[in-house]
Amino acid sequence: MRVLLLTPLFQPEPNHLKGLAFARELARRGHKVEVLTGFPHYPAGKVYPGYRIRPWMREILDGVPVTRLMMYPSHDRSAVRRMAGYLSFAGSAALLGPPLVARPDVVHVYQGPATLGWPAMEFRMMFGAPYVLDVQDIWPESVTVTGMLPLPGVSAVLGAWSKATYRLARKIIVLSNGYKKCLEARGVPEEKIEVVYNWCDERSLPGETDREGSDPFGLAGRFNVVYSGNFGTLQSLGGVLDAALVVGEKRPDVRFVFVGDGVEESALKKKAAVRGQKNVLFIPRQAPERLGRITARADVLLVHLKDDPLTRMGIPQKTQASLAAGKPILLAVRGSAAELAARAGGAWTCRPEDPAALAEAVLGLASLSRNERETMGRKNAEFYRKELAFSIGVGRMISIFEEAADRA
Repeated sequence: MRVLLLTPLFQPEPNHLKGLAFARELARRGHKVEVLTGFPHYPAGKVYPGYRIRPWMREILDGVPVTRLMMYPSHDRSAVRRMAGYLSFAGSAALLGPPLVARPDVVHVYQGPATLGWPAMEFRMMFGAPYVLDVQDIWPESVTVTGMLPLPGVSAVLGAWSKATYRLARKIIVLSNGYKKCLEARGVPEEKIEVVYNWCDERSLPGETDREGSDPFGLAGRFNVVYSGNFGTLQSLGGVLDAALVVGEKRPDVRFVFVGDGVEESALKKKAAVRGQKNVLFIPRQAPERLGRITARADVLLVHLKDDPLTRMGIPQKTQASLAAGKPILLAVRGSAAELAARAGGAWTCRPEDPAALAEAVLGLASLSRNERETMGRKNAEFYRKELAFSIGVGRMISIFEEAADRA
């Protein structure tokens, strides 16, 4: 089976879940894989060294053929620039993609931006190639709720466009039951939708020797509550700093560790510095193979999101990563993510955007014995291995691709 991966992000960009490792595994299982993507620019919005914007370029990454198309690189708060980025890549993929890649049996559309429905429809029209829509963000909410596109009328236009992409897709993959219920409410037939939980980048999981290795950030000897990922508006991390202030008065040995970066990074650092919060540590974004050293010294892994209908439907990828790491999890989030973690048996939940509730939960976890926390961690790791692991997820994806191609 010839599989075309149509995606706005791809390696060497970090944290792209269905990227190079996914493509390699498809090829290892006997399928011919090709990638159609843009020039690497995430997360800073600047094209990576060694690349320059041109109409197209080809390269081979670990045996996988990759075609990169011109686009406007942007990943900031400007709605105009972000939409220019989405539309420019979608236009390039629609106009230049069909003549540049081999005719696929199925197109996997990593959505991301709903604008990728445009080139997907082009491949469907020109080659008769069915497309499988992998919905990672619900549009229009993903851009309107965050305030990225506050213009009147935008929501209605994007909603109508999204329904068209759903209607023409052969199959739709969603990352949670919450997403599935949302699409069913919008008229998508239930039999068209498949729930495939995201896996995590398993290179970032702590190894057996990571805890005994070097400790460049001085995490040893403290009770570490670790948040790792994006510092964005949806994560609402200002409330975590407020909770840290409360916890610090009662348990000065507890430290809140923030690993990553994002648009709120400067504001968070300034807030902590003005308050003189010594129980807060910021660590720059780490390569996956180095993140395990930090995770190994975590006592609790934190998942924190702003409370709104969109976040209740989804499951942030750090949920799976936290389960796989074999650590207790604290989720300040409602909905699908909390439901998934509850099935594992090693998670505590609290009200999102409630610093007092978060502080109380952290103090409660810190009061448990080490043996109790280790039992929670083992339950989480076992659940991930049996239900969510990379090999399991890829197998489900291939079955959906084959069904879509056979029906074509």
